[in-house]
Amino acid sequence: MSDVALVARQVRFEQKTFWRNPASAFFAFAFPLMFLVIFGTLNRGARIQALGDIPYNAYYVPALITFGVVGACMTNISMTLTIRRDSGVLKRLRGTPLPAWVFMAGVIGSSAVVSAILAVLLTAAGMLFYGVSAPLHPATLLLVLVVGAISFCALGLALSALIPNADAAPAITNAVVLPLLFLSGIFYPLDPSSILSHIADWFPMRHFALAVFAAFDPQGNRSGLPALHLSAMLTWGVVGVAVAVRRFRWEPRRG
Repeated sequence: MSDVALVARQVRFEQKTFWRNPASAFFAFAFPLMFLVIFGTLNRGARIQALGDIPYNAYYVPALITFGVVGACMTNISMTLTIRRDSGVLKRLRGTPLPAWVFMAGVIGSSAVVSAILAVLLTAAGMLFYGVSAPLHPATLLLVLVVGAISFCALGLALSALIPNADAAPAITNAVVLPLLFLSGIFYPLDPSSILSHIADWFPMRHFALAVFAAFDPQGNRSGLPALHLSAMLTWGVVGVAVAVRRFRWEPRRG
């Protein structure tokens, strides 16, 4: 069997595992859509002066796509791999003929599939129910989503390598991810000139959110490739890969 066929089969297996866990599938999709219904409805008609007097939901839908991709990639991989490692699943996998890189590619590919479905659902819901315009730069949006998914999957791998056991996985993952999401202006718009915005610029969620927003910007003021944001995300992705290569473990920590 070719390498491509092996990866495709592993992605299919990971997808079956994901969809057979109703709680995992429900929360991956329900939270972003629930936030859109609650805050999108509450702020219908509101406008954001700091971003050029655009409708609130023109900012919020791209922000929720960022939230969904980070959840499907970084949060999901961090928790899933830690739980599998602690239960001995990863150790048993190492004893099979399946190459390690094919397993990792399957995990990352499955997260990318979930991210793509979520992005489509949020975009469609925003357009149908909240008056959000279609992305002005769909090719840029696709590129941003691919780079974002790869970078946050790498950060999820790195984070899983630093978590000691399965019991600590939800607490540590949420303690890292949620504050950064709030800091990056995912749930509310940041004034670009604020101190908080300058602090957020050091973290990948902020760059991902701005890159996704650039593809949707109803005023078209952010046309072209968001090279700065893509570079920042890739840099964080490389850091994630470096940490994962150095610290990732296939067996539970002893003692």
